[in-house]
Amino acid sequence: MLFTQTFIPTLREVPGDAVIASHRLMFRAGMLRKLANGLFTYLPLGLRSFRKLERIVREEMDATGALEIKPSVVVPGELWKESGRWETMGEALLRVKNRLGADLVVSPTAEEAFTAMVRDELSSYRQLPLTLYQINTKYRDEIRPRYGVMRGREFTMKDAYSYHTDDAGLDEMYEKMGRAYRRIFKRCGLTVIPVRADSGAMGGSGSEEFMVESEIGDNTLVLCRDCGYAANVEKAACKPDYNPDGGVPAAAIAPVDTPAVRTIEELCNFLNTGASAFIKTLIYRAINVELDLSEAPGTCRPEKKAPRGGQDGPVTYGEAFFAVLIRGDLEVNEVKLAAVLKASEVSLAADADVERLTGAPVGFAGPVGLRTIPLVADESVTVMFDAVTGALAKDLHYTHAAYGRDFTPWLVTDLRTVKAGDRCTLCGGELYEKKGNELGHIFKLGYKYSRSMGVHYLDEEGKTRLPTMGCYGIGLDRTLASVIEEHHDEGGIVWPMTLTPYQVIIIPIKYGEAVKAAADQLAATLEGAGIEVLLDDRDERPGVKFNDADLLGIPYRVVVGEKNLAPDKPRVELKRRGKGEIRLMELGFGAGKAAEELSALIRGELAELNR
Repeated sequence: MLFTQTFIPTLREVPGDAVIASHRLMFRAGMLRKLANGLFTYLPLGLRSFRKLERIVREEMDATGALEIKPSVVVPGELWKESGRWETMGEALLRVKNRLGADLVVSPTAEEAFTAMVRDELSSYRQLPLTLYQINTKYRDEIRPRYGVMRGREFTMKDAYSYHTDDAGLDEMYEKMGRAYRRIFKRCGLTVIPVRADSGAMGGSGSEEFMVESEIGDNTLVLCRDCGYAANVEKAACKPDYNPDGGVPAAAIAPVDTPAVRTIEELCNFLNTGASAFIKTLIYRAINVELDLSEAPGTCRPEKKAPRGGQDGPVTYGEAFFAVLIRGDLEVNEVKLAAVLKASEVSLAADADVERLTGAPVGFAGPVGLRTIPLVADESVTVMFDAVTGALAKDLHYTHAAYGRDFTPWLVTDLRTVKAGDRCTLCGGELYEKKGNELGHIFKLGYKYSRSMGVHYLDEEGKTRLPTMGCYGIGLDRTLASVIEEHHDEGGIVWPMTLTPYQVIIIPIKYGEAVKAAADQLAATLEGAGIEVLLDDRDERPGVKFNDADLLGIPYRVVVGEKNLAPDKPRVELKRRGKGEIRLMELGFGAGKAAEELSALIRGELAELNR
């Protein structure tokens, strides 16, 4: 391809809103242009790399046995109402109406579209397992799109969905997809960190994220150097705390006047003790709780809703309140709390609700004697036998409160936010934190969507069953940007061979008769051998061409100059992008020697990445 016959509008200046390397370089290298906030156009150079990424993803998905389909991007809103996510997705969901007034959704994800299609076709266990995927456009109405295609409103994702008769089949595909993802990122030259993760709005029992380290990452990763444990902070666990008291209460519980003292800090000063001696009691409001609360303590009963989709399943409570207990120096992980309660959303209750449910002003809630709502305790509370806590009355706290003697939680679970310095749950090593960006995510969805949307099949005995589901996604735009984040220098991009838009750039110095003949011959010979070549035939100074070659990041740069084209032994300069060495390479008859050497180098690098 001749430079003058393609469209690569390089820039010398950095766009004003570009604060990360991939955003700056994709614009400067003429790969990308902004159409509107969060909306971008891939130009020819960028699209070539994007298509190569698509091909890698497609090859690895096909290797798992997944079958590609292409659903529409705009789907009926009724499907989202069936799944229950019409309300819970919030303003990120772009809702529109057609001319007939029917609700439509511009898909931010595709569980509903895939499940509806499978529902219409599935009848027998003989059709399962079934795994389908798409590489398609998505839209999420991000409140603050930023960092170029790293967080845009419109983007491309690969989504795969698997349907199984049992958990064993789901587990097998989940592991197979995990291996496929590792191969995809290796082939892209990316260093990823697989981490345990929360399933979030997707639902389901288990999930794994594939992260890249990033200073502007939206996620906090918790890791252990000793054993390799890695988790998103939303899911991370740590080693339980040692109980120095051996489970024996120190003294009888006693009230103490605490006038105008409400916060943990004020209590520490007033009682001359540390925050770890306190039990915090926080009142939470939970929405769409899918737990059986019929035996839970309390007289404040939320209104029950029938299971969605008319199928057998858990009763959903539209609203419920819980008293959450945690040690005073720790923070509640609200993602964990929502997962435990199987709630679509959790938030701290309004002051009026706190006072109504506890009978006390805000700041004096405590577990002792609180019977209006269920007590949900973090594991840290189970080793507290001499604690300070609110006494459900203004200006009053208890000292010497003991777990199990003075109060018994309805539920005990892991609710703490893990932080650097905590001990690893696997080996006891010290945990540390990094920032990261998510590129891919695999989920075990279970029966969440098959139940809510009424998907059934007949088993071997003719009984009606629900298929269990898996979901597997990769963001292609973000992955491409992350490759540039990891592979660049002060001069520009340094593409891995698998994703470079061209494999060789040929730069003639003074595109005259002899130089033109040699450059054209080399380009033609390389292209005949299946090598992708960009021939810079522009009427520009050598320095401009060299700078643009570095900016574009094409792996091999070949400079053709008259001084090296001796009739008896014509040679050209060869340089590998990202390395300082420049050496002379013989052209050979018909440029065959140079083409053969370059082809071998390129195929060697491809083989290494694709191995």
